[in-house]
Amino acid sequence: MTDLSKPGARPADPRFSSGPCKKPPHWTPDKLSDAPLGRSHRSAAGKARLAVAIDGTREVLGVPGDYRIGIVPASDTGAYEMAMWTLLGARPVTALAWESFGKGWVTDAVKQLKLDPVVAEAEYGALPDLGAVDWDTDVLFTWNGTTSGVKVPSGDAIPADRAGLTLCDATSAAFAQDLPWDKLDVVTFSWQKVLGGEAAHGVLILSPRAVERLEGHTPPWPLPKIFRLTKGGTLIEGIFEGATINTPSMLCVEDYLVALDWARSVGGLPALKARADANARAVWDFVDASDFLANLAVDPATRSNTSVCLRFTDPAVAEDAAFAKAVAKRLEAEGVALDVASYRDAPPGLRIWCGATVDTADVAALMPWIEWAYRAERAALAGAA
Repeated sequence: MTDLSKPGARPADPRFSSGPCKKPPHWTPDKLSDAPLGRSHRSAAGKARLAVAIDGTREVLGVPGDYRIGIVPASDTGAYEMAMWTLLGARPVTALAWESFGKGWVTDAVKQLKLDPVVAEAEYGALPDLGAVDWDTDVLFTWNGTTSGVKVPSGDAIPADRAGLTLCDATSAAFAQDLPWDKLDVVTFSWQKVLGGEAAHGVLILSPRAVERLEGHTPPWPLPKIFRLTKGGTLIEGIFEGATINTPSMLCVEDYLVALDWARSVGGLPALKARADANARAVWDFVDASDFLANLAVDPATRSNTSVCLRFTDPAVAEDAAFAKAVAKRLEAEGVALDVASYRDAPPGLRIWCGATVDTADVAALMPWIEWAYRAERAALAGAA
């Protein structure tokens, strides 16, 4: 008979959502008391806080000094679409997709911008052949597949002497994985991922090559006001100095500054990566010893250390989306894991956020509960049969 007794230890914090993600340890609303609320974001105080956010991003991520960093509307989606709409059209385009968000950029390139890109796709759990990509085209790709748990292992496939631009959606990789800045011309991410910031704001980072393209290329399609990065063929520098082109929430800005302060306090980017690595390792070690779970990522070298995606190995339930959702609901009902169901477009399974704000002890405590929920749900199915 299957042992359905519940594990003794419980995660101290059950928040394992892949976005918005868990806030930094010991976060409280009191930490936002310095936000210049009721002030214009274009006041001296408002612009100063936005500039601090930009400078802190550069410091913690190690962004080169000649790269521009801007805070833009509509989260990572807004930042990436801003890059696509303003930069593309000058060269042929290649679009890579191996999960939901990459496929979204393919849709934009094909159906909205009518670019007729070369599309290289892979199934969930795998990467396209990066060595076969023509990097003299403009290349669209995600660095870390948030919905597949598959990441680009390095920038080795990207040539330094490429003629095209690389547009990298790094929203669940920034602050957790190494980004080879010399190989990336556009990098976008959102605050609500690895550092657990509040939603609705995106970060757009441009290399000198991307700025050169912006100033020398006029897109053939109309640009909404919030997408416009140049005026009279010249980059609008204010966007990258804190004069944002929409009205940002200064409360959200302050929250991001608190997260950056926490990142510095634990040791900066190396420590953030180490925390995510330890969290992911706690999942992988349990999976390796289990008889019912497997990583969705096929190649260990491509496994994400933030959005760790798992599948059930029993053929009877491996493709059963209702079963996977039922397991996630059991975990939520017990208060041990919130928001761990796989993404709606992904294969059935679980997705456990392992970014730096999560504590490894909580991940380790969660894993036996996943086994309990799986076996309880399996027993319920057997009883129903």
